[in-house]
Amino acid sequence: MQVRAKPWKRLFEHKYLYVLVAPLLVYYALFEYAPMYGLVLAFKEFNISRGILGSEWVGLANFRELFQLNDFWTAFRNTVIIAFGRLVFEFPVPIFVALLLNEVRKAKLKKFYQVVYTFPHFLSWVIISGILFNFLGSFGVLNQLLAVLGLGKVNLLVEPDSFRALIFGSSLWKDMGWGTIIYLAAIAGINPSLYEASSIDGANRWQQMRYITWPSLKSTVAILFILNVGGMMSSGGGGFDQIFNLYNPAVYEKADILDTYIYRRTFAVGESYGTSTAVGLFKSVINFVLLYTANKMAKRLGQEGIF
Repeated sequence: MQVRAKPWKRLFEHKYLYVLVAPLLVYYALFEYAPMYGLVLAFKEFNISRGILGSEWVGLANFRELFQLNDFWTAFRNTVIIAFGRLVFEFPVPIFVALLLNEVRKAKLKKFYQVVYTFPHFLSWVIISGILFNFLGSFGVLNQLLAVLGLGKVNLLVEPDSFRALIFGSSLWKDMGWGTIIYLAAIAGINPSLYEASSIDGANRWQQMRYITWPSLKSTVAILFILNVGGMMSSGGGGFDQIFNLYNPAVYEKADILDTYIYRRTFAVGESYGTSTAVGLFKSVINFVLLYTANKMAKRLGQEGIF
């Protein structure tokens, strides 16, 4: 009969692995779990002199106040619309780009495309917003060109109807190349003998992509899709920096999302910390429900979930 080693002995045997993972555990403990203590502010009327513990409990009053605000529901609606837009217009693009890059046979040309597509990711949204302001602003390059041609000015940055298209387009330009890295890594793990055997059987490049590359990518796509769905309510699917640097009061109706709404209520408007925390807790609960639902759906469709 095999005797199981004592926990402390197993811990000592794998001490170097625990040392490697320790910084990650400390990071999550300090910056992910410890701040959750502040969620109690959603149920309190915060008084800075009394602190979080000494502040008065108000129950669900902050939520009731929040749900009566038209600005909150506008931000909620914008968050949902922008998040779904990112799933529809942005999520599939890195998959197609990765599949196309995989078909480029010249190594130098393939690396060139990867660099060109990936480089914008390393530019901050502050820099990109400056580029867009200089190009699309009232006195930007586009309007100067239109003036030379005798056409009227356009200002996409203050047009609510075109602002969401600007959000999706600029986000794609910045991050689609970076998003292809995971898919290209998954493609690189496919056994080359599968392609060789299919070539011998007479399969062309399209058939190889359809019957070998794509089936090998589906599990990776499913996991990333679940994670994207689970983060839909956070910055409209991941774009606080983008929207914060690009939006203005003229487009609040179409661009203001829950995270920018929280920022303005907390720091710009200077209202209750309790209602701001309530917004954050509200969207976190919805994110959890979406994540759980997407994971269950993926499993029902025969894919591996994340839990």
